[in-house]
Amino acid sequence: MTSAWVDAAEAARTLDITRATLYAYVSRGLIRSEPGAGAARARRYSRDDVERLRRRAEERRDPDRVARHALQWGMPVLESAITLITDETLCYRGHDAVTLAREASVESVAALIWTGRLDDARPAANPSSAARLAAPKTTPFILRAQATLALASAVDHQAFDLRPDAVVRTGWRILDAMVGVEAARGRGSVDVALARGWRLRAGAQDIVRAALILCADHELNVSAFTARCVASAGSNPYAVVTAGLAALEGTKHGGSTARVEATLAAMRRERSLRAALAERLRHGERVGGFGHPLYRKGDPRAMALLEMLERRYAKSPELRYTRDFARAATAVTGERPNVDFALGAVSRVLGLPSGAGLTLFAIGRTIGWIGHAIEQYAVDQIIRPRAKYVGVVAAAREG
Repeated sequence: MTSAWVDAAEAARTLDITRATLYAYVSRGLIRSEPGAGAARARRYSRDDVERLRRRAEERRDPDRVARHALQWGMPVLESAITLITDETLCYRGHDAVTLAREASVESVAALIWTGRLDDARPAANPSSAARLAAPKTTPFILRAQATLALASAVDHQAFDLRPDAVVRTGWRILDAMVGVEAARGRGSVDVALARGWRLRAGAQDIVRAALILCADHELNVSAFTARCVASAGSNPYAVVTAGLAALEGTKHGGSTARVEATLAAMRRERSLRAALAERLRHGERVGGFGHPLYRKGDPRAMALLEMLERRYAKSPELRYTRDFARAATAVTGERPNVDFALGAVSRVLGLPSGAGLTLFAIGRTIGWIGHAIEQYAVDQIIRPRAKYVGVVAAAREG
C-alpha cells in the first residue's frame, strides 16, 4: 500500500515549492512531519497534508477544472467507510477483499458491509415479502430483476423503515429476491443456490462465491453514486437497488461484462488472436475488459479470479483460450485484464448461461448498494450538486 509519509524532495516537488517554503509550512502547522528511520533520521512529511495543499493550490489556479475532475476520476465527493481502493488493493471496511473472496461466505461479507461485523448471522427468510415474476429466461437478467423488485416492493411494507437494522433486514430480502430471479432459493448460501440453479460441478461454487464477493462494492462508481442519490431522496431500498441496476446495465459500466462475453464468443475460432485484436483497434473498436484507471498494477479482482481458475481448471480448453486471449490483448493494448474480463472468463470456463457474468456482477453489487443506502440514510441529507451554466444568457432589457 502507498506510504503515508514522503521525503522532503517528493513533498517539495509535489507542491512545486522550495524546501525553505516546505519548512515554513511545517512551522505554521500546515504539514505534519516526523523523524525518519535510519542513521540519518531525515524528516518525512505527511502525504495527506501535502496532497491537501496541492489540491487547494489547484482550486485557486483553476476551480472549474477541479470541479469537473472531481466528478470523474478525481477527488472524493462523498464520505464512506465501506471501501478503500489503492493502486494495488481493494478493502471492505479494512478487510482485504481478495482474502475475503478466498475465505469468507457471501453472507458474512454482506454483514460486514452492512453492519461492520464479519459474521454469518442473518434473520430467517421472509417469503411473504418476495414476489415471483414468471418471465422467460431469454429476458435479460437486469430487466427480470427490476420487474421482480418492483412487485416485491409493493407488498413489502417494512421496506419503508429506513433505520439501519431495518434496512439490513430488507437488504436480506432483496438479496434473496435477486437470487430467486435466476435460481430457486432454497437452503444454503447465495453461491450454493446459483451453483445449483446453473447445475455446476463440485468446486465451481467457490469461484461463484469469490466472484460475488469481489463484485460486492467498488467505492463511488456510477451505480453506487446513483444508488446513494436515490437513497438521499428518501426512497426505499428496493428503489435504490432498481436504480443501481439501471446504471450497472450501461455499456460503460457492468454492461462491459456482457460485451466481453460476446467478444470471447465471436473470436473463439480466430487463428491469430493478436492479429484479430490489432485489426479491431485499427478500425476504431475498443478491446473491452482490459485496463482500469484506479489500478496501476492490475485489477486485483481479476487477478484473484483468474488465479482461481488456473488452480481449479488447469486443463480446461476454455481456460487455455481465455489465457491466450488475455495475453494477446495485453500485448496489443498494453493493459492488464480487469474484472469484466475475469467475469467473462469465469462464464466460459464454468460453462455458465449467456449473460451470467453480468448476473454475478449485479447480485454481488446489490450488497454494496444496500451498504451505501444505509450510510446515506444515516446522513439524512439530499445529494444535490450545482450545475455550471454554460448556455445563453438573455440580454438585459433596454429601459
